[in-house]
Amino acid sequence: MAPNDSAETTGEATGTVVGRRKAARYIVPVAVAGVAAATIGLVPALANAGDPDLPKISAQELIEKIAASDEEQLSGTFKISTDLGLPLDGLAGSFLPGADGDGKGAGTAAPQDKLMELTSGTHTLRVAVDGPEKQRLSILGKASEYSVIHNQGEVWAYDSKSDEVYHAEAPEGADAGKGASKAPKDLSATPKDFAEQALAAVGDATSVTVDGTAQVAGRDAYQLVIKPKQDGSTVGSVRIAVDAENGVPLKFTLSAASGGKAVVDAGFTKVDFAKPAASSFDFTPPKGAKVTEADELETGKDEKGAARKALPEQFSGQIPGLEGLADSEGVNVIGKGWTSVAAIEIPGGKGLPTAGSGDVPAEAQGFLDALGDKVTGKFGSGTVFKTRLVNALVTDDGKVYVGAVTKDALVRAADGAK
Repeated sequence: MAPNDSAETTGEATGTVVGRRKAARYIVPVAVAGVAAATIGLVPALANAGDPDLPKISAQELIEKIAASDEEQLSGTFKISTDLGLPLDGLAGSFLPGADGDGKGAGTAAPQDKLMELTSGTHTLRVAVDGPEKQRLSILGKASEYSVIHNQGEVWAYDSKSDEVYHAEAPEGADAGKGASKAPKDLSATPKDFAEQALAAVGDATSVTVDGTAQVAGRDAYQLVIKPKQDGSTVGSVRIAVDAENGVPLKFTLSAASGGKAVVDAGFTKVDFAKPAASSFDFTPPKGAKVTEADELETGKDEKGAARKALPEQFSGQIPGLEGLADSEGVNVIGKGWTSVAAIEIPGGKGLPTAGSGDVPAEAQGFLDALGDKVTGKFGSGTVFKTRLVNALVTDDGKVYVGAVTKDALVRAADGAK
């Protein structure tokens, strides 16, 4: 293992580099199906032939290397799995973009409707990228495949299981990291996507070090470790394996402060930086497949005419900050950095159904009570629903406080909001 620099990087220094990073060209696919927010976990079967002996590098230099990486051609396979500690895999459905109030999606092949598949279990994905205007990402099932293809002015998504197709227009020259105006925003899946979000959080409240080397998918890599300094965060650390040659993040691991299996760990098992075949980005809707245009979804109605519900577009799931929600209607962000909490008003000003209210059967009420912890404070009373990473306090007077923070931190945020 190389004797790397493990000195902490200050917020002032990293802030400059992160600013430069935004100007770099990224290889992330547009409108790919991924997880909002810091809600994906994985233990990939990565090749490991021992720790390579690499030249010494500082944390600042490694961040600069990531920022300067400009690989625009790539193909490979990576794995994703989840360990949020939810009692039911489907419970997260109500909190994810593209989900209706009953936890179901819009019933189309739109990328946002595939988010739930990546919030539990283990998944194998295949990616191909050829510059900012050609990307393809596929989720490989046992007997099916879901693919999102961005080819210059168009975005296609196809679900072979349901034989449904989604189509959106993308402006010529669209930045692959920003997406098209009619394509779903803020969806991410690759190790580089997650790394960008984590690096955006680097500041005075963050420790950044280099912790040795590793080999990922046959490539030599440095390991960058990011840790919060603030008390109250549920995030223990973020570890990013960075390709020693070109600076591309090859593996991303998010560990919970409570320990145990990684909550987020996405890594390549195979990667090639050669130009992918042009045919990788060709797509024609299969004969007989149902095709849904993006404009049809923008009407806000599904096929049954029911109103569709979704979180604000700005909900990107950035790790750890929630600052992107600050301008959303009905949302107030309390605090900054790793311990920021989003306060959200529930329409109608009602909290969860309570025993004796008649709103839910007694059996269902008992189930709801078992999922959460009852809490009280200056704010009044409510229930905290916990995962290993993201926790939410739903007050009895109709407010929600959510963040990658502990139960006590949520109560303090609710008390301070009074």
